[in-house]
Amino acid sequence: MIRRHPLAEQAAEELLRRIGSGEWQLGQKLPGETNLAAQLGVGRSTIREAVRELAGRRVLESRQGSGVFVIAYQAAEDWDQVLRKADITEVLEGRLAIETEAARLAATRRTPADLRTFRYTLADRKKASEKSPDDWYVEADLAFHRAVITAAHNALLTELFDTFVPRIRRAMLDMLKLDHVHRHRHDQAAHEAIADAIRDREPELAAARAREHLSAVRSIVS
Repeated sequence: MIRRHPLAEQAAEELLRRIGSGEWQLGQKLPGETNLAAQLGVGRSTIREAVRELAGRRVLESRQGSGVFVIAYQAAEDWDQVLRKADITEVLEGRLAIETEAARLAATRRTPADLRTFRYTLADRKKASEKSPDDWYVEADLAFHRAVITAAHNALLTELFDTFVPRIRRAMLDMLKLDHVHRHRHDQAAHEAIADAIRDREPELAAARAREHLSAVRSIVS
């Protein structure tokens, strides 16, 4: 019986416990609301709220006209938790996947406004790389990389990169502490090469240069 408040959270945790114990298998349909409400000693509205919570945590899936089905035994980790746990190498590998494709797309979709943004952000990055504190330099570097993402004109890639930025920022600051010879600050040419390939509408070259640059960055910490 579920007695403690809030009932919906308690109901969700009880359902999750029973799913994790194997009472319902992957792909199996849960009993109806009335049945579950009787089993847990709560109202049907509480069951509906508990199901919504577990659907949001990607454990259950509501299929209109069919019912509620088990799609995972455990709740998926929140994206912010995943990012917090990622180490520097994982962050750089994630950037490789996102930014390589973004550079490829940008080379076919960039606009005159995008090219102007490249010029501004590259100039700011060059200036910051010479003598600015690490945090200022990181912001200037990220501004250029975001300009590449934006030039791809893919809202999903932009949103994904923006959610990634806080973890990228921390990873870069940590990486700069390991980069005693300041290789990252001295790679302005690599960034200009990416921008040049995008400007010249050469998607494969743009992707290759983005991959080469980020692989070089990864080598600093490997």
